[in-house]
Amino acid sequence: MGQTSQSAKDQKTTISPMLSVRNGAKAVEFYKTAFGAVEIFRLDSENGTVVARLSVGTAEFWVADESPEHQNFSPESLGGGTVRMVMIVENPDAAFDQAVAAGAAVVRPVNNDYGWRLGRVVDPYGHHWEIGKPLSEGA
Repeated sequence: MGQTSQSAKDQKTTISPMLSVRNGAKAVEFYKTAFGAVEIFRLDSENGTVVARLSVGTAEFWVADESPEHQNFSPESLGGGTVRMVMIVENPDAAFDQAVAAGAAVVRPVNNDYGWRLGRVVDPYGHHWEIGKPLSEGA
């Protein structure tokens, strides 16, 4: 067996969703405004498509223009998505309001349910976001 480098041994496993969208450049700007996302990496192609790695605090996700030729479709092309993003934040009401002010549509207002303070929005690109946090005992 081959040797494993020390850096490979120390690497932790992460999973970061990649959201397929139409108009990736505008989507990146939306996520910056709606969630306070920061660009970590961005690649703009000559034809105007974008692949970007974004971070909200320590949570990372990717955004890329859809590419049907590679079987990457946006919720707009599919007529809906199959995944909901769950963003856990300290102040769900403020984060929810910020997303709505940036252009997200309310699916379910923030309320207390199932031991969570939680609301759900859909962004302009068809991705659903549940924004909330677990309630402390006795809340």
